[in-house]
Amino acid sequence: MTQEWLSALAELRDKSIPCVLLTIMEAKGSTPREAGTKMVVTTDQQFGTIGGGNLEFQAVGEARKLLMAAAGAAQVKDYPLGPALAQCCGGAVTVFLEPFIPSGKMLLLFGAGHVGREVVKVLEGLPVKVRWVDERPEEFPSALPKNCEKVVTARPLSQLEHSSESTYILVMTHSHNLDFEIVKAALEQGRFAYLGLIGSDTKAARFRKRLAALGLDIKGLTCPIGIEGVNGKHPREIAISVAAELLTLGLTHNTVREEDHVHQDHGAAG
Repeated sequence: MTQEWLSALAELRDKSIPCVLLTIMEAKGSTPREAGTKMVVTTDQQFGTIGGGNLEFQAVGEARKLLMAAAGAAQVKDYPLGPALAQCCGGAVTVFLEPFIPSGKMLLLFGAGHVGREVVKVLEGLPVKVRWVDERPEEFPSALPKNCEKVVTARPLSQLEHSSESTYILVMTHSHNLDFEIVKAALEQGRFAYLGLIGSDTKAARFRKRLAALGLDIKGLTCPIGIEGVNGKHPREIAISVAAELLTLGLTHNTVREEDHVHQDHGAAG
């Protein structure tokens, strides 16, 4: 199963499970596997093989160190297959360790109406988890993108328990009253990266007045939603505009850190 690593990598990405892709960059002399051989490692699983033995044991250990540190930097490591690794091959292998760490960001989407369905379509295939909430099961399509989870519940506000400072919240339900209750609860909780409410300037002014009267900080509320200059009313136009706004705000981006570069570590494994 030479392509086991490829299907595993795709499935792990769809499930937002952190993993490391190991690739033999160079194989000198007698080695168990040739250059280009790959395997995938998670914290508790591995898919494929780069040759087994102590070489693989050491490389998998290094991969799991990266996962434990949530490190975004790739590494290059040299492994001499002699006495140091107790392997008799006598050659040398250079391994490239490439972490795939999900951003941890989530879109909490309230409302399975026309615009909600289009938002889900536009975000299909992107590295973000969509938690899609509605109380009407019949409103959801029969097939969902792999990055989308359907939640049918009569208590949609309870889903705010899943939000964090890296959660993007979109509110576009079938009920203005429900919209208000969700926005109110989200502002009270205060755990989100973005809080957007579908609606006109009139709806925005009315909601802000009611929320401010309750003593809530309304600066965190975005309404209307979408980028400037896109004024179409078609659900797909609105969805594209909203998705563009979320992308400019970093929905699919990891935080860039100083250490996020390839770290060269040539020499004996250790």
